[in-house]
Amino acid sequence: MEKEMLQNDIEELKNIKQSLQMDIIELDDKILFQNFGVYQPQYNFATLDEYKEKLDDIRNQQKEMIKSHTAAICNTAWKVQGSEKAGKKMIAENIQQALRNFNIECDLCISKVKFSNYDNSKERIFRAFELQNKLNATNDIHIVDEYYKLKIKELDLAYEYQKKKQEEKEELRRKREELREAEKVAREIEEKRKELEKEQEHYQNYLKKINEQIEVEQSEERKQYLISKKEELDNNVHDVHLALEDLDYREANHRAGYVYIISNIGAFGENIFKIGMTRRLEPEERIAELSGASVPFKFDIHAMIFSDDAPKLEAALHNHFADKKVNLVNGRKEFFNVTLEEIKKVVRDNHDKTVDFVNVPDAEQYRESLMIRKNLNAN
Repeated sequence: MEKEMLQNDIEELKNIKQSLQMDIIELDDKILFQNFGVYQPQYNFATLDEYKEKLDDIRNQQKEMIKSHTAAICNTAWKVQGSEKAGKKMIAENIQQALRNFNIECDLCISKVKFSNYDNSKERIFRAFELQNKLNATNDIHIVDEYYKLKIKELDLAYEYQKKKQEEKEELRRKREELREAEKVAREIEEKRKELEKEQEHYQNYLKKINEQIEVEQSEERKQYLISKKEELDNNVHDVHLALEDLDYREANHRAGYVYIISNIGAFGENIFKIGMTRRLEPEERIAELSGASVPFKFDIHAMIFSDDAPKLEAALHNHFADKKVNLVNGRKEFFNVTLEEIKKVVRDNHDKTVDFVNVPDAEQYRESLMIRKNLNAN
């Protein structure tokens, strides 16, 4: 019986040890993140409204503490010239001044908080808390820990609120960009359809005339020429028909498109690739847009891969290289620090082994700029 009890105690101690080890690992991770300046979100709400509601709640808690005289307290019943009433008035004025000074410093920190100054803002609030308590120690007045902690919670929420606000702005910008892109694709398809239908009508009219001429033509030599011309036109009509069918497919299938692999060594250096997708009929136009005034040199195309499910292929590449992202904070940025050989392998594993890649980018203007600079330096 005693042996069983000892065995149970041993098992319980093992469980406690395992639990404590997990706590230590979790704490070590938090300390590691803090040492590297990585902010650990305290709330992670899904929407701005949730942050606003929580902010209002915390501010209301602060107001209630001030109204109920529990934000700062005095443990001594002071008298002024023997008057308790005057003593209470003095205490109330000193408490009001202490809270006012503390709140002003907190509001300044909270209103300007961002990632680069979060730790400093937190430290400033703590120093303001300590300073007011030190200045009022003679009167036995101090701001309570609970009120200080509410200010830290407000700081955390304000920072996360600003971050969420920026995320929602970027999401809205992304959706607008997607809408503009979809509108461009729709216009492109419509223009191409009109062009093909006009071409089809031209061939059919010409074919009709050829058929009429064949029926009445007496010269065998001329007739053979017209028949060969008719075969050529039949092929043209067939090609246009296939092109229209492809257009119908692209219009109906919103996931069909091109995944592009591009680089800009003049702007970003070697082994930095942008992996994105477009539904444009002429995908090079999208690359030309990306090569606008915001970058010093145009992008070079290493691969342009058509896929019936372009988002799936793009996601496979993004997920595979998630730890190689240049920007590890903003997931919408599509630049990766990888080699072209790594990209080739993932594309061939997930899509098609026959995709052609351009190994060496032209980077024409960049290389010309290097030559010009070299000559200028030589002179």
